Amino acid sequence: MTIKEIQEEIIDEFDMFDDWMERYEYIIEMGKSLEIIDSSKKNDENLINGCQSKVWLQADYMDGKVAFTADSDAILTKGIIALLLRVYTNQTPKDILDTEPFFIDEIGLKEHLSPTRANGLVSMVKQLKLYALAFQTKNS
Repeated sequence: MTIKEIQEEIIDEFDMFDDWMERYEYIIEMGKSLEIIDSSKKNDENLINGCQSKVWLQADYMDGKVAFTADSDAILTKGIIALLLRVYTNQTPKDILDTEPFFIDEIGLKEHLSPTRANGLVSMVKQLKLYALAFQTKNS
């Protein structure tokens, strides 16, 4: 699936919910399904700066695609990073860099987060794209 198709799928899923309490519950459930990051990767090097909660992001480059793993110490934040990983993991660095996460605005996520969580969301997207840029630069 392309990044655009995955985002459209997420938008369709969120359209099924009537209110934001149900959407928050869904985001939290997504976090519970996040593949567990190796505890050795929960270090300062993989910690995303700018997040209210602790968020660790690890990236590997295999067969021309970036594979991300992540974790957080907060359940809602864990769900948010799970959404982002669903969109961007196993995609090429070029596709990651070329595609903005439009689903965030479409589902109204940013406006339903506290200012500090919204800043954290921006930091997560920025870090995902920095990894993609590093892999693209290294492999071109």
